Amino acid sequence: MNAILKRNSYFVKEHIGIFKAANNYDIYNPETNEMLMTCREETLGIFTKMLRFTDYKRMTPFHIEIKTASGEKVLTVQRGVSIFRSTVEVLDENDMLVGEFKQKFFSIGGKFNVLDANENLMCTLQGKWTSWDFKFVRDNNELAHVSKKWAGIGKELFTSADNYMLTVNETVSATDPMRIMILAAVMSIDMVLKE
Repeated sequence: MNAILKRNSYFVKEHIGIFKAANNYDIYNPETNEMLMTCREETLGIFTKMLRFTDYKRMTPFHIEIKTASGEKVLTVQRGVSIFRSTVEVLDENDMLVGEFKQKFFSIGGKFNVLDANENLMCTLQGKWTSWDFKFVRDNNELAHVSKKWAGIGKELFTSADNYMLTVNETVSATDPMRIMILAAVMSIDMVLKE
């Protein structure tokens, strides 16, 4: 696991685009505004690109690699075609499966079961229907929190770019593989629920 995942706060900024097929993000240190990581969707096929401009956008597959600013792979977030519910896989820097986000069927605000590589429940990722707030919860304890940061009226109306603040609770060990899932959650929330 990359040492960059030991941090407890990240600011995730989606690239602005009016007509964009690929989703790209940059991840910053919120205290210093230093760019820590890049998230790029580089391997989009032509058919997927075309569907991204239709009502079927939420069903399209995605493959996003998160790398350090110097280019080291940290993790991969990917999903195949989705019809009703999404299953998003998270791979580590060696392309080994760490876990999955399995979308719950009828959930208000968005809910995922967070599973490890053996499909054991690690925790749940639960959103509120009244806001863009998501929490990782295990045994009624909050492990991490993802919230949307308002980008301003111009960006909100004319683009699909979103910004997120990710805060990891200090009780989550710096070596816990859950940290990989927590960082991957921001991309999963944005791609599955918010696009």
